[in-house]
Formats: sequence, structure tokens, C-alpha cells
Amino acid sequence: MAATVDARGLSCPQPVIMTLDEIKKGQSNEIIILVDTDTSKENVTRAAESQGFTVDKVTSEGEGYRISITRGQA
Repeated sequence: MAATVDARGLSCPQPVIMTLDEIKKGQSNEIIILVDTDTSKENVTRAAESQGFTVDKVTSEGEGYRISITRGQA
């Protein structure tokens, strides 16, 4: 099951920090991140890729975005 990071309502760098904390736990190969700004979407995506994750899907969801990432997928 995918882990979920709900960073809606938070400004950067908090969504990135929360995403990196979840990645460091190492408990899930799939993580869903919820953000509500374009800046957070870009920064979380970049941070995830720098940690060896692949961004599978970014979808608009209400006022924000749902970012699906997986570990080590090419």
C-alpha cells in the first residue's frame, strides 16, 4: 500500500521536507504526495527524483495536485 504525505496548506520547503522524511523511512516503494501550489509540485517532484524515485503521475485534484512516485522505476 502506498504511503500518503498530505502537505496541502503548507508552503515550501515544508512539503519537500515531509516527502524526504517519508522517503527516508523506507517503508514504502510508492508514495502519494498532496500539495496545493505549483511551486510545491515542482520542488517535491525534483526532490523525489534526486532520491531515486520516479514521478509516475501528477494530476490536478481540486485546488491542488496529487503526485504519485515510486522507488527505482525507470
